Amino acid sequence: MQVSFFCSCEKTEKQKNIKMVDFEKTGGLVPAIIQDSQTLEVLMLGFMNEEAWQKTLADGRVTFFSRSKNRLWTKGEESGHFLEVVSTHIDCDRDTLLIKARPKGPTCHTGSRSCFNTDYNQNFIFELVNIIDNRYAFPTADSYVNRLRERGLNKVAQKVGEEAVESVIAALAENDTDFVNEVSDLVFHLLVLLREKNIPLEAIAKNLESRHQ
Repeated sequence: MQVSFFCSCEKTEKQKNIKMVDFEKTGGLVPAIIQDSQTLEVLMLGFMNEEAWQKTLADGRVTFFSRSKNRLWTKGEESGHFLEVVSTHIDCDRDTLLIKARPKGPTCHTGSRSCFNTDYNQNFIFELVNIIDNRYAFPTADSYVNRLRERGLNKVAQKVGEEAVESVIAALAENDTDFVNEVSDLVFHLLVLLREKNIPLEAIAKNLESRHQ
């Protein structure tokens, strides 16, 4: 778990971070935005008092202060759908929290992944990364990813090259549907190649960001 501005491995630093949040400014409760650490989708909004914030940092699981129950409430304490903290961030006014978390199941009590009715398709590439990681961790004979990786790095790289050529051909000579299908194949095999090389997609994003002028 990462805590903005401070190393979370030292208790004293956690205590400093707690004091950075201005609970008094908002009457003892501050809003806490929960965001999926990988897809960056907003999952829910809750409220924390200082005790809930301290427990969240100590346990590595998101804990809110429930205004209806008038007590601390750890998300998932009944359902098992915990929100495991990856990093925490305090806004510039010190009265709002942003917590990036790994959701263990749906976040909303309705069974939806998010409490907000937002479009999810834009985040499917990140979900696909998770699927590929799962295929690597738990290989099965009927998995295309597993069959591909068994043939080695050279074959995975070759497939990326083949799909790149087919994407170029489709762009020049075929319709948009065919082009989208070929580019989809290219992106999929490129994600497998990144996994084969143990390079996270985030590394590509950071590299592109560093090049941006």
